[in-house]
Amino acid sequence: MPAGGSRRAEDAMARYRSPLVSRYASAEMGFNFSERKKFGTWRRLWLYLAQAEKSLGLPITDEQIQEMEANLDNIDFKMAAEEEKKLRHDVMAHVHTFAHCCPKAAAIIHLGATSCYVGDNTDLIVLRDGFNLLLPKLARVISRLADFAEKYADLPTLGFTHYQPAQLTTVGKRCCLWIQDLCMDLQNLERARDDLRFRGVKGTTGTQASFLQLFEGDHSKVEELDRLVTAKAGFKRAYMVTGQTYSRKVDIEVLSVLASLGASIHKICTDIRLLANLKEIEEPFEKDQIGSSAMPYKRNPMRSERCCSLARHLMTLVLDPLQTASVQWFERTLDDSANRRVCLAEAFLTADIILSTLQNISEGLVVYPKVIERRIRQELPFMATENIIMAMVKAGGNRQDCHEKIRVLSQQAAAVVKQEGGDNDFITRVRADPYFSPIHKQLESLLDPSSFTGRAPQQVAKFLKEEVRPALIPYQGKMGGKIELAL
Repeated sequence: MPAGGSRRAEDAMARYRSPLVSRYASAEMGFNFSERKKFGTWRRLWLYLAQAEKSLGLPITDEQIQEMEANLDNIDFKMAAEEEKKLRHDVMAHVHTFAHCCPKAAAIIHLGATSCYVGDNTDLIVLRDGFNLLLPKLARVISRLADFAEKYADLPTLGFTHYQPAQLTTVGKRCCLWIQDLCMDLQNLERARDDLRFRGVKGTTGTQASFLQLFEGDHSKVEELDRLVTAKAGFKRAYMVTGQTYSRKVDIEVLSVLASLGASIHKICTDIRLLANLKEIEEPFEKDQIGSSAMPYKRNPMRSERCCSLARHLMTLVLDPLQTASVQWFERTLDDSANRRVCLAEAFLTADIILSTLQNISEGLVVYPKVIERRIRQELPFMATENIIMAMVKAGGNRQDCHEKIRVLSQQAAAVVKQEGGDNDFITRVRADPYFSPIHKQLESLLDPSSFTGRAPQQVAKFLKEEVRPALIPYQGKMGGKIELAL
């Protein structure tokens, strides 16, 4: 057997590891949901509680506080695991482990608190910090796409409804459809983060009875204790009423906005995959990247496919808190715990991954104007028929006669395209028909693609200036450089 580090590496390969962490997510988001962050936060919450209780007159010494402060990150994880195996209780296992390295403070650690004091409050801190990691990433994606939209604001492209050729739009205007959805997500994530409150110091069933006893019936001190600890944890407000836990509807709100973000990214990346098939726009493709093990010519949109794949997972996760909240009997049941360990972490990790991947895509989108122009030329003649009719009428023609002429010629051209696989020769037929001689010289201007895009370029400019750029102001200085994907 290999020795030392090699053996540990081999052992790690023999156990399942979530690809969300081992393969995809950022180190920052991985740490946010790590055991070290979780249990380190527990210790800080015990410190905040002791500090606040001391300031309000409970017999807690400076020496005890200092001892706790000195051991916040001195966590013996092996001892904690052994204690939990023996006690079958994770919080008490860590109380004992903390007390072991803080013997002078052992008597006052967790004083008056219930397990949810550390458990739920830590979850709320982690959720808040998770949003703070996601929001700049989302802003960066919007910023990159805004630059792309601005660059291609005037480039006409064939629009699609029902995935059938429709009126022209521009590449930049289509991108603004993506950006608008992401701006809604930015607002939703900001709102969900700002709506989070602290559970605070509420006791076993939310009545604060244990703390009222500690402070000998002094309600004002209990309220001040709640306020002090809430402030120390970085929250402006605490939930005024809780059961043993904060309401599990909070988790619904959190995962709902993440699921909505997943839907937005799925739609964007599906559009990019369809455009890649049309060879109009492609995601980045590395110099040595292999698209297929069997077909070396392929350029598969694997980044967009990854986003769609993971976004589907993200969208389904909201079902977990919906069901959990619906079955929380009275002040709480413990059937929420195991479920929440999985769905909350996975939602943020997944959102983190797809935002990083979409940033990478948006920074390297490749546009092929000649392909776009060719497709326009194939479809534009049919779209120009109304313009041709109007021009003929202005030249003295009869609308009904012109309409019939165009109907016949357009059907003949359509037959060439559909039955013979040829190019659209509708305009060639118009040029060859003496009936249309009064407007032959106008045909080029009547077929100018930019005359079919309406106010798309103006809409792009106005939207980016008045809605998108202002929304990104809070994130200036956090845009960072280009992102590279490890895998």
